[in-house]
Amino acid sequence: MSQPVLPNTSNFLAVALVIKRSRDGPNFVFHYPPHVAPPQTHQPHHELVSDSRDSDDILLERLNNTGSRDAPVDPTSKTDHLSHQNWDDHQFTESGTQLVPWERVAGFPTQDLASVLTPAKAYHKTLFQLSLDPLYCVSYPIHVPENGVWKKKKKQQKTEKAKSTKTDDTYIVPSENDVSRQSGGDTPTVSDAAQSDQKDKEKGKEDEAEDKRASMTMFNLVFIIHPKKHEVKELVATLYYNIIKKVNKAYKYSQQHSDFVWKESKRIIALKDKAREDKRKMSSLWAEILMSSSLAASVQDIYEAVSQNKIAALQLDTVAGPLTPSVQIPVPFYVADLPQDGEEGQRGLWLTTANSFTGQDTIDEPGFLDRSFGLLLMEDERKIIAELQADPDPTTAAMVEFVRLSKPTQSFFQIGQSNILSLGQVRKYAQHFIFWRRAIAIPPLHARDVYILSPNSDTRNLPRASVEWAKAFPLAPPLTNFLAELSYAPRPYKHYCPSKAHRPTYLLMLGWLMRGGWVTQLCTFTYVVVWPEIQYEVEYELEAEELRRAEDPSLGTSAPSSSLESLDEGRLASPTSQTSSAAGGSTGNGTGTPAAPPHVPTMNEQVAEQARLSRIAEKTQREAAEKAAAHARKVVPAATERPSLNEAAHLAGLTPRVILDAKKATGKDSLYLSAIGRRFRDDKLAKAWQLYWKYFNGQSALERIALQEDMKRKEAWTQLTAMSEYLICVRHW
Repeated sequence: MSQPVLPNTSNFLAVALVIKRSRDGPNFVFHYPPHVAPPQTHQPHHELVSDSRDSDDILLERLNNTGSRDAPVDPTSKTDHLSHQNWDDHQFTESGTQLVPWERVAGFPTQDLASVLTPAKAYHKTLFQLSLDPLYCVSYPIHVPENGVWKKKKKQQKTEKAKSTKTDDTYIVPSENDVSRQSGGDTPTVSDAAQSDQKDKEKGKEDEAEDKRASMTMFNLVFIIHPKKHEVKELVATLYYNIIKKVNKAYKYSQQHSDFVWKESKRIIALKDKAREDKRKMSSLWAEILMSSSLAASVQDIYEAVSQNKIAALQLDTVAGPLTPSVQIPVPFYVADLPQDGEEGQRGLWLTTANSFTGQDTIDEPGFLDRSFGLLLMEDERKIIAELQADPDPTTAAMVEFVRLSKPTQSFFQIGQSNILSLGQVRKYAQHFIFWRRAIAIPPLHARDVYILSPNSDTRNLPRASVEWAKAFPLAPPLTNFLAELSYAPRPYKHYCPSKAHRPTYLLMLGWLMRGGWVTQLCTFTYVVVWPEIQYEVEYELEAEELRRAEDPSLGTSAPSSSLESLDEGRLASPTSQTSSAAGGSTGNGTGTPAAPPHVPTMNEQVAEQARLSRIAEKTQREAAEKAAAHARKVVPAATERPSLNEAAHLAGLTPRVILDAKKATGKDSLYLSAIGRRFRDDKLAKAWQLYWKYFNGQSALERIALQEDMKRKEAWTQLTAMSEYLICVRHW
């Protein structure tokens, strides 16, 4: 099982925000972390480099040069090495050009990066991936709508039109002759003043709209990664669907409703321009930007959370109110198989096949997940309740009750049976806690199940875990002794409890061990095995049925030889009538041509045909007699109590057959299952056999049957024990 590719500090270099204006063009607004060193690439000697250069090489060479046209800097030169050491300060080249520390990211000038990271509108809301060997830039560009305005039009146009009409009607404009008489024609009229004010307002609105159209035309939050060649596709897909796409959509929403991205970008650009003039250190500038801009702070939160595989809880302080989107990369909390050598990142995870063996057809069954899984909190219950009670949101009261009711020994279905919460609320809150990584879904813990030391447990954490174990359960045996006892001889967990009164405490201990990945459940999986005795019985019955159908035509579709004979005789005797009717039909038609006279078989041909049919009938009868004689000589099948031990001579050529999935059995496999069901003398057991077929596929644990069928565990295991003669079992996690 290969380890999933997740972003970390080695393959995830930075997050950058790039915008574009119709007047000023692209602008590299902000990036985090402040200093992004170029990746270390192992290049061959210079003499191995080919002299041929294409356009891509020219572009890369241009991007590797500084913004100064006077003194280009070689990435391997001493000047560049000095810039890496003093990345916080401003530097100057020999020609006097100022090198600003934040105008170079991963060895590339930000001016050139901004130009290539602002794609055309054809990439609007699509995956944009740019390769700058060995780096990759992945983003989800957002462009301004077609009308050039970010904010959506409000449905108030009719109201504004009515107000403007009412305002125009309030003006009482005298006639031009009266005004000219009073003022001599030199003083401006009231109507002229009103018209000029109205023109100024319209001009101001037009200038404001034009300014909005001419401001930001797109923004692009870019993720700069440096994956290995075989990890590119998986890492890009992981970041794009879980982080990049969702964050850019959140930025788009805030931009459309409050112009958030553009206002914050203007603030950051102004701070950078001032710091450039003051030759301010980059660390001091970045600290001020992060303090004053929630957009920059969100970029920082994204990088730090994603690179450390945590949940990024963002806070965007918009004019319309704070927005708190959260994004994360779903992290598997279990593994289905032991990791290979070198994949230490999966050590300590819960080892189970309860989730990986669940097929889509099984998930679609109503109530399957509710009955099969419960909730195991990853932190102390009192701590989670205290955090929820501190939240003023009124919906947290129901979540507090959910935390109190959720026990790892109960399934979601059992929790939903209470009068406090409905099953829908239980599902909703369970998804909430699992999303926030405060809980995991596990099969309900039970004292009669078998638990063993997990082969995937991380024993390097054993000293620290032993201290925590002693604090949580001071009266329990030491953790090392308890784990050693679990791994000695697998048996039901209740046998480790000193008494029945200690069982609740020991179940709490078991939940603690499951939470840390120290133990796993040893489950039982089964297939149906068809012994030779069953196979012989089914074959014998099929052959007997075939012989009965051959003797009695009413029992089957096969016709006897006499009926075939009469059918052929009728076909031979009727050609004259058929041809006469056909000829009559053709002559009755005025336009039709008379049909050719039919061939009338001669007497010799009729005799030969009768002889051929007789030989076929005799052969069929002879073969049927031989089959009946052979069947009569066979040993009549007799059911035994232990068909697995039946070594009769007539079963020597047969081998046991295993049905991999009894639920999907067809043909003879379904007949084998029916034959086994007829052997159960108890009607209730025979019905249970048909009910349990769907669990005999090697992927459904028998420990879950009682939960799924809503029956007592003792009854389920009693019936399974009675069926054990026809089941082959395997045990694993």
